[in-house]
Amino acid sequence: MALSLQEKILDPNQGVYLIGTTPPKVGTDKEKLENIAAKLLARLHEIEYDGVVIYDIQDESSRTQAPRPFPFKHTVDPCEYSQLIHKLSNLDVITYKSVAQREASEFNEWLTNTKHQYGLKNLVLVGSPSSHGDIRLNLSDAYQALSQHQEKFFLGGVTIAERHASKRNEHERLLEKTSQGCEFFISQAVYNAQATIDLITSYARSCRQLGETPKRIILTFTPCGGQKTLEFMDWLGISVPEATQWRILDAENSLSESIRICKESLDQILKSCAHLDVPLGLNIESLTNRKEEIDASINLYRLLKATMELTLAEKQIA
Repeated sequence: MALSLQEKILDPNQGVYLIGTTPPKVGTDKEKLENIAAKLLARLHEIEYDGVVIYDIQDESSRTQAPRPFPFKHTVDPCEYSQLIHKLSNLDVITYKSVAQREASEFNEWLTNTKHQYGLKNLVLVGSPSSHGDIRLNLSDAYQALSQHQEKFFLGGVTIAERHASKRNEHERLLEKTSQGCEFFISQAVYNAQATIDLITSYARSCRQLGETPKRIILTFTPCGGQKTLEFMDWLGISVPEATQWRILDAENSLSESIRICKESLDQILKSCAHLDVPLGLNIESLTNRKEEIDASINLYRLLKATMELTLAEKQIA
């Protein structure tokens, strides 16, 4: 019998391989919504993957003064799209939920609907993108509300290596989130391998000192097709070293070069962290809806999954 996504994430001997996607824009009619989901899954039919991550896209303009490179568009409810993807693919989904805009009572009601109406149990809760703006519920209170809810969920958290590079305390956030119920973490897109290595190393050392078993960290990678996508990545807070930016922009084929860079980054992370016993996973996304970037993300998935599976096999032999 096939393992569920939850079972795979909890078993350090299993690989975990995910595809990340964004729901279509709000107002998309039911038939078109099904066509978009079916088209995505058709693109993915040649690869084996364990599940789909459905993001909850927020405006995030309060986080930075810089103008957004792509206009913000409200999307279909992530729960609705998650339910549809699950129905069409029969694979597990992980649904992101931004909690800041709801009161505690609304959030509790949302949890009930998520389980009963949509049949979803795998969640990643995200807080406000900044300390400014209208924050009705902070992340810690949302975790507490979820832990006290009558329905049981499988909870994950977000981890941002860039925060560790500047504040040196992201590993402490992981430990705190674990104490609040998180069973796994999904990273922001990786373009700065060293920041990720530093985070994983600090986290492994802290777990060892505390006698705790590290939770799985699922590393997100995304292809980059050029200047506009790079600007969007910068706006999102993804750290792309200057030399890496020039490598992408000056290359004859920016997309292919970005895939090479992602492969080098994963190789570096696996080589540096293989001895740390922190289970890793992969989440491959496309940050834009450009067909060439979506196709490139599938090529990137194939390459990085093969890389990670080889490392996993070598580890089990050792």
